[in-house]
Amino acid sequence: MTRVVISTDNAPAAIGTYNQAIKTGTTVYLSGQIPLVPETMEVISEDFEQQAEQVFKNLAAVCEAAGSSLGDAVKLNIFLTDLGQFAKVNEIMAKFVAEPFPARAAVQVSALPKGVQIEIDGILELADC
Repeated sequence: MTRVVISTDNAPAAIGTYNQAIKTGTTVYLSGQIPLVPETMEVISEDFEQQAEQVFKNLAAVCEAAGSSLGDAVKLNIFLTDLGQFAKVNEIMAKFVAEPFPARAAVQVSALPKGVQIEIDGILELADC
């Protein structure tokens, strides 16, 4: 099995022992993205909507670095500190992902890195390699 590291300066740099994404065959595994601004590595704001938008922008940048887009996502996992924000996530996600939507899970967690309110990871299936 060949693993290819996917990396871009247009998404936050990895802050631990992981990569932004790993490609194996036609599958890309996206590491969790939180609402860090890539240029500053700081949380965009305390506002949930701004945080969610930034997470999707970060994911889109990693997808682009993999030669793809969020439209090729087959699975997304959404981690929220307040599941009451789920409807807002749906609104924001619709700006970045069109039908057919990927499979998805959304779970409430007690805490996320840097005290953010949302983190998303996922899996892409590339049409062409």
